[in-house]
Amino acid sequence: MDHRENERKRPTFHGMVSPPTPQRPARTVGATAKVYPWTPVVMVLGLLALLGGMAGGLLRAGVTLPSAFQPGSWVGNAAVTHGALMICGFMGTVIGIERAVAVKLRVAWLAPTASGLGGMGLLAGQTALGAGLLTAAAALFVGVNVVVVHRQRAAHTLLLLAGALAWLAGSLVFWLRPGNTASLPWWFAFLVVTVAAERLEMTRLMRRRPGAQLLLGLLLGAMAAGAALTIFAARAGGVLYGLALLLLALWLGVFDIARRTVMTSGLSRYMAVCLLGGYVWLAIAGGAWAGTALGLPLRDVALHALGLGFIVSMMMGHAPVILPAIARIKIQFNGLFYLPLAALHLSLLVRLGVGLDDSAWRGTGAVLNAVAIGLFAATMAGAALLWRTRTRSGKGPDKTS
Repeated sequence: MDHRENERKRPTFHGMVSPPTPQRPARTVGATAKVYPWTPVVMVLGLLALLGGMAGGLLRAGVTLPSAFQPGSWVGNAAVTHGALMICGFMGTVIGIERAVAVKLRVAWLAPTASGLGGMGLLAGQTALGAGLLTAAAALFVGVNVVVVHRQRAAHTLLLLAGALAWLAGSLVFWLRPGNTASLPWWFAFLVVTVAAERLEMTRLMRRRPGAQLLLGLLLGAMAAGAALTIFAARAGGVLYGLALLLLALWLGVFDIARRTVMTSGLSRYMAVCLLGGYVWLAIAGGAWAGTALGLPLRDVALHALGLGFIVSMMMGHAPVILPAIARIKIQFNGLFYLPLAALHLSLLVRLGVGLDDSAWRGTGAVLNAVAIGLFAATMAGAALLWRTRTRSGKGPDKTS
């Protein structure tokens, strides 16, 4: 395959960056990384937060769940803290694991451990404890990114630090002002800035137009200003935040290397398709976010075009690279990876299209969202099994992997 998208040989997942340093040798797709004894435990905590968040999301969408998942059980807690579980309990834990692997410091594992335990606190109904642990996780994660900046001072590592600070800001709001939804724009900013940092680093392989990096900084600054303003002036802050997301999608579409690698083959093309599709949903989310602030009934579109259409697309694109590195496995990439990606986009069209004015279709779309994520997990597991089978049979990995 053409490895231009992965030319720097760094594991990346959902925009997470492992900055190259003299102490860290380069790694390729499926290369092994040191796994500490508690790594599987922390990964399980993140997975439980994901499963809980998905169940809570289905309940919020009006889906009837089996008796074990009815309100009053743990899933009722998950429904109330759905956003915190998905963004902090799951994504925060996964990104924290990746960064801990990158910096190779045992103390860095405190951040994903705290976020994973925070997710468990939320599921147990201990909201104050869970929020406190998530805040501690974000503060520890800021410290980890200070180490990253110290090792490599560059625009993209500074953005990684800014993303960590956004996570901390959102978690402080969640902890100190329970029920205030102003935590959401900060949490989403954490993920969006992290993705932008990765894509900025990758544009080093392209000739950038003068002012492109400055423009990116201004857009991300406007997004942060919108998140901050939301606490005091929800209407103005929401409009500014939405416009920043929309313009950021345009920036990524114009300057990202994905518009070139989509013309290649194998994993490089797959990653580019994930990225470009995600940018379309980011633009939709930006418009819907601004519309919601102006009073239009587009909240579900704003949140899930961003959280599923953009963020999960990034996750699907980078998971074949980062998960093998942090889980110490190898995978065999193949065309089946496009199936869950297609399922994700189609499910969003159902949920945010025909489901916009029909609660039944909205619930169906939510179920299909969950199916798409489950299908992706199965595809990853199958790819790992296929690699092991081919290796044991002596055929060796396929050239498209």
